[in-house]
Amino acid sequence: MQKFLYITDQTEYSDNSFIGPLFEKYLTKHFEIHIIYFSKYKSSFERKENNKIIIPLADKLNVIDVLGHNGIDLKEYKIVAVRNDTKILKEVLKKRIVFDYKVAFRLSFPKRIAKLQIDEANNKKSYFDIISNKIKLHQETSLINDCDLFLPTTIKMRDNYLKDVKTKTFVIPSAIDPQVLHENIQHEGEEKRFFYAGTLDKLREFEIVLDAFSEIESKSFKIMISTKDPEYAQELLGKYPNLRANFELDNATTKDELLDLIAKADIGLSILPDIALFNTSTPVKIMDYYSSAVPCIMSKNDNNLSIFEDNKTAWLCDFNKESIKSKLEEIIALSKEEITQIGEDGQKRLLDIRNYERIADALAHQLNIL
Repeated sequence: MQKFLYITDQTEYSDNSFIGPLFEKYLTKHFEIHIIYFSKYKSSFERKENNKIIIPLADKLNVIDVLGHNGIDLKEYKIVAVRNDTKILKEVLKKRIVFDYKVAFRLSFPKRIAKLQIDEANNKKSYFDIISNKIKLHQETSLINDCDLFLPTTIKMRDNYLKDVKTKTFVIPSAIDPQVLHENIQHEGEEKRFFYAGTLDKLREFEIVLDAFSEIESKSFKIMISTKDPEYAQELLGKYPNLRANFELDNATTKDELLDLIAKADIGLSILPDIALFNTSTPVKIMDYYSSAVPCIMSKNDNNLSIFEDNKTAWLCDFNKESIKSKLEEIIALSKEEITQIGEDGQKRLLDIRNYERIADALAHQLNIL
């Protein structure tokens, strides 16, 4: 079996619902997979039994040399893939002529663009930032064009941010693991439980969603939130005293804790502003919701519309108070049985078209013909 090396941008103990099922589980049917993670706390190379390799963060830009010094022959690998970090990619490309491996670059999310837009939302973006971004974009494009395969989350991500990339492209979208589906725990209360998982900041404008909730006449709902930004969340929620009794704030520290919370909800929330950053891919949180057959109310954009059907497998609305309020009122008026059916139909739809096992099979085919 040919070898595949995946150099992540993740720390040793990070919970990643993408890397785990696709690379650690399903792609192992096609390749011998070795995955590199980085550690802030360890000072020496470590190789674990499950084909994980831990490298000190200080050695991040010398990955190829570190591997060689620890007895790993890069000539044995057919493919070396790099996730998100173009500095590591530059080093991997430089050493390709020595070891004769193929190079793939995985772009899961345009983090630098996201930071730029967050800074803009917080009035921190400068002219220097704009110029710096253009220079880095040119450098990134050049590096990706030197790769054998480009693996963005969506075609739109490439076309919107890296439109000059000409490298052969294979899309790897967020998906669900068919072997890890969670039972939807039906609570006994009459209220509809909405759940939001993830980041809260000015760029996501969650107050628009809360404005819509605050104008709903019925108060037979609960807004459950799990975020790593609890201080921002507390400050934001404090602006809605009429919803105080409807809020439930949590901070799940692991993926399992998050999935346990989601399983107790009725509807997932993923309504985001109509900007390219959020319209180019389906958030992982939507996949987390449907793993528990929890249906989701989400942004009505081309990407989501290509997957879900409004009122059949999800609820879609525009990002404004009136559209969100109208859709929330429709949902609250539904029976629990009707909501459950939409969740089950949505999960079935994703199992058909966004399934990590099938994606791994298709990716393996692309890698084999490089």
